[in-house]
Amino acid sequence: MKFLNNSGLYIHFPFCKRKCAYCDFYSLIGGENLKDEYLSALLVDIKNWGGRIDRPFDTVYIGGGTPSFLGKDIETLLKAVKDNFNLTSDAEITAEVNPDVSDEFLSLAKENGVNRISIGIQSGNDQELKILGRTHSASEAKDAVNRIKKAGFNNISADLMIALANSNLSSLKSNLDFFLSLNVPHISSYILKIEEKTKFSKFTPSLPNDDEAAEQYLFMCEYLEKNGYLHYEISNFAKDGYFSRHNLKYWECKEYLGLGPSAHSFLDGKRFFYERDIKKYINCRQTVFDCIGGDRQEKLMLGLRLKKGIDLSEVLSDNIVNKLAIFVNSGLIELNGTNLSLTDKGMLVSNSVITELSELLA
Repeated sequence: MKFLNNSGLYIHFPFCKRKCAYCDFYSLIGGENLKDEYLSALLVDIKNWGGRIDRPFDTVYIGGGTPSFLGKDIETLLKAVKDNFNLTSDAEITAEVNPDVSDEFLSLAKENGVNRISIGIQSGNDQELKILGRTHSASEAKDAVNRIKKAGFNNISADLMIALANSNLSSLKSNLDFFLSLNVPHISSYILKIEEKTKFSKFTPSLPNDDEAAEQYLFMCEYLEKNGYLHYEISNFAKDGYFSRHNLKYWECKEYLGLGPSAHSFLDGKRFFYERDIKKYINCRQTVFDCIGGDRQEKLMLGLRLKKGIDLSEVLSDNIVNKLAIFVNSGLIELNGTNLSLTDKGMLVSNSVITELSELLA
């Protein structure tokens, strides 16, 4: 069978040194025995899926948790991936790390094919880092980026969080200048939101209100774009040629396989996932069917996250055409021929805009 598009592979490594106050990703603090059990189960799953799927993969993303906690086992994991999946010669292989990543991990990752690093920094302000529950300082983050470059990586993404406690445009500009000083080609930036069952949901800091958060977001978009970063997705900015190829698969409704507890997949038109339960994954590795994917509503919802937008011919209906004028006049969307895209202002309320347009397709 010939596949029109290459697929992506996501591997979840859920272990962390400590749980950050804002984090609602599936992660846990586990001992070496549990890590070993998990890695063994993951290697079995990699072999099983690799034996069932005969298609090319051109991206691999190892996320978490904190994948750099794999240590020397990164070599074992990557060898299993290459032995069992058909990776293209130009595959983008990303590993997430924290600033305390060891030089040994970086060296082994580089030797075994990793060519992109995503580092969780969040802020260049030590007080903000402390409130977020991060274990590094700003200077340690800068040192880590330098060590990553020294290890031979030039495709680096840094995570930034905005609208933090006691923040304003002045503190945001200082943070942005810190990130610009790192000279990395990709920045992922998120407005801090309080999620259920996180530490912040019990002890919520005093955050900027919605209008202030919006002001920070729009300032960031303009400031990063002035400094050579293309705003290619709601939360992502990159120098030309450094877009995240793996994450683009999610937004462009392309197929991918996710392995590990909480990991989601979209293969052969079906969406499915593993439950957020490491013991279930270790013991049985059964996926749960979610839904049939790839319909017009999904393409609209995912595609509008991208700055390039979507081709209206894929989702066009008379109802949508009539609705577009309202959003255009409000400065929320841009319509160029048959191409529809959100403005920076529209990206701030993307959920509302996408929901209204999606309802017209139902």
